[in-house]
Amino acid sequence: KGDRSLVTLRVGTQRLETGLKKMGALLGDYAEIGCNSVLNPGTIIGRNTQVYPLTMVRGTIPPDCILKQNGSLVAKNKS
Repeated sequence: KGDRSLVTLRVGTQRLETGLKKMGALLGDYAEIGCNSVLNPGTIIGRNTQVYPLTMVRGTIPPDCILKQNGSLVAKNKS
């Protein structure tokens, strides 16, 4: 983080302190991140989720979704 404060994870309504000044993102199995996307420290991407290219991501993204560049979240069809 640029401000050198500790990274916190947001999970639902809870905020969890990591005790770390530096941390990347947590990616679920089969998650796909598009080119030139930015994942902020402590971002959590759910299993089988896709992030479109050029998207800035923060917080928690649920499993089985598509996150578009404009920030909209679309549930994947399970077939």
